Amino acid sequence: MTFEEALKACNLVAILRGIRPEEAESVGEVLVEAGWRIIEVPLNSPEPLKSIERLVKRFGDRALIGAGTVLTPAQVADVAATGAKVIISPNANPEVIRASRAAGLISLPGVATPTEAFAAIDAGATGIKAFPAEAIPPLIIKAWKAVLPKHIPVLAVGGVTPENMAAYRQAGAAGFGIGSSLYKPGADIPSIVDKAAQFIRAMQQEL
Repeated sequence: MTFEEALKACNLVAILRGIRPEEAESVGEVLVEAGWRIIEVPLNSPEPLKSIERLVKRFGDRALIGAGTVLTPAQVADVAATGAKVIISPNANPEVIRASRAAGLISLPGVATPTEAFAAIDAGATGIKAFPAEAIPPLIIKAWKAVLPKHIPVLAVGGVTPENMAAYRQAGAAGFGIGSSLYKPGADIPSIVDKAAQFIRAMQQEL
């Protein structure tokens, strides 16, 4: 599955910050069954590489599994060794972007300005993550889209809710990263099922 195919199927990225390896598969099952096709485990989670390995082994044929909060080329190598396909960062470090692309991985660095966005694209970013989106309103995304290369998707990440997705989509956002609004450490499966469905419904309404 390519990044473009995953976004077309479901333009939501599940950010499972704080998840533990022993719950990764049960949470992943809920998300994949609901239709989510991109799952991220931030590296500041407990034993993140173990969680990523489990998700890749169980769902790698149905979803793109990746790591978030990736800050160094060494971390890119660690993630690549798990079989994951996506590298997501809160910042736009050209070395991390280049290492990700050299390893054949999807690179989604975080940016907050047009200057950072263009630098990330020049380094080889697959797409860019507007972060934190609560500080980057739809009006700004619209202005970015007017000047950024058309083939580069912009994902809004940080503070995204089912209620504000439509405004970002109308401004040109190609997708959304969903973190604490979807999953928090200790969340029970029924609550995750409910929240996952809420976001899917919102996605379908704004398409």
